[in-house]
Amino acid sequence: MRKLIYNLSKMAKLSWGIKRAAIATIYKGAILPLLTYGAPVWIDTMQYEHNRQKYIRMQHLINIRMAKAYCATSSEALCILTGISPIIIKLAEVLKRYNIKEKTVSHSFKLDSDVELKYWPHLADAVKIRGSRQ
Repeated sequence: MRKLIYNLSKMAKLSWGIKRAAIATIYKGAILPLLTYGAPVWIDTMQYEHNRQKYIRMQHLINIRMAKAYCATSSEALCILTGISPIIIKLAEVLKRYNIKEKTVSHSFKLDSDVELKYWPHLADAVKIRGSRQ
């Protein structure tokens, strides 16, 4: 991962190189999936500070290039500047999505089963319209 980010860094300098949007696309499409791959299996290791710091450093490297900032900028500030969630929060999100998916799939009934017409919910009951506040 570090090698991939350093190669990307060669193309994204402070005053020239690929733009922030391109780096964000690369981060969301390639780097983030690599960082979160298999997270439900190894998420327990994130209780140790040294493991969390490895992930924070990886995100820090890419955020520096995305924000076109200096190395001394804190990871929290970089997350705010780039508008990207901290990696630890993203890992927790991946874990929650996995748990929801696993609990839903483990039910014995089919999710897309046919429902008789008389049991269909009425549209007026499904949508709640709130009045505007003035």
